[in-house]
Amino acid sequence: MTGFHFFSFLAIGHPSVLWGSPMDVSFLGGPRPQRGVGIVAPFDFALDRELWRWVPDDVSLHLTRTPFVPVEVSLDQARLVSEHETLREGVQALYAVAPEVVAYACTSGSFVGGAAGELSMIAAMEEAGEAPSLTTSGALLAALREIGALRVAVVTPYTKSVTDSLEDFLGEAGIAVTGRSYLGLTREIWRVPYRDVVEMAREAVAGDAPDALFISCTNLPTYDVIPQLEAELRMPVLSANQVTLWDALRRIGKEAVGPYQALLDPVARRGPAAMTPSPTLPVSRPEEPAEPAAESVEPAAEPVVLPVEPEAALASAGTESGEPLEGYDQGFASGGTDEWGGGNQPPV
Repeated sequence: MTGFHFFSFLAIGHPSVLWGSPMDVSFLGGPRPQRGVGIVAPFDFALDRELWRWVPDDVSLHLTRTPFVPVEVSLDQARLVSEHETLREGVQALYAVAPEVVAYACTSGSFVGGAAGELSMIAAMEEAGEAPSLTTSGALLAALREIGALRVAVVTPYTKSVTDSLEDFLGEAGIAVTGRSYLGLTREIWRVPYRDVVEMAREAVAGDAPDALFISCTNLPTYDVIPQLEAELRMPVLSANQVTLWDALRRIGKEAVGPYQALLDPVARRGPAAMTPSPTLPVSRPEEPAEPAAESVEPAAEPVVLPVEPEAALASAGTESGEPLEGYDQGFASGGTDEWGGGNQPPV
């Protein structure tokens, strides 16, 4: 049957498919009205998809990047990507979509100038646009206040000098760093697998007991690893992308979404996976009928207990020593950022 006769047959048998006939699409009901969050990110930012995972369905992220500079991750790069004129241009690039809030998504770029530098960055961004603005480092301080943490362990992919600058920034805010672990990377931070983040976290918290753990750098994948580390380490775990989206969304009356993360869900701070270990409990058994007094009774068996084990879904890997990984091999075999592939949740 030729195409002409086929469609003629359809038209005769089914008048509703005649060319040009209107269709009722009222049942679709969408699209949903969207709230806008503007994001200014460094030129080498590679984790757009991770940011979206914290965002509810009725919020859109509008991203723009700073101009490329041929400098590896360092204090110099942090200063270049956070210059006031660079920030103003980034905010102005978002004018057309009119976001309700704008976030500068870079940890090192927002702590390199100390507390005064971070405040001046916000002022420059708000002068360039009409929306309230924030930075990742400022959001970190707000998140630490939210969970009541004054002592933190720190994990970074940076070199020693950049990690030192983060510690100085926290110190200005009255936050003590109890331990830290860093990789010493100067490029391709987004390729670091979760197993290395976990190993660094275990090193960083091994000393004095911190109130929380902070995983720095918006270019370091962390979404799936946060609930696993909270369950194992029994403390809140914050990450750069998490605090950035948490703060930006709350500025417009929205809540970030995430799988049982202490910052996002107060229940996670006191619920079944609370930050303090639960006592072991005997397995309950139905009561047995009482035996006659004259008969001998076997001694009661010891109660069976169920020890509370930390989550072991993330296998440890990386260096065996406690030294920072300054010589970290950056020649990754795989370009993926998710150890379990495709951004899925880790196996539990």
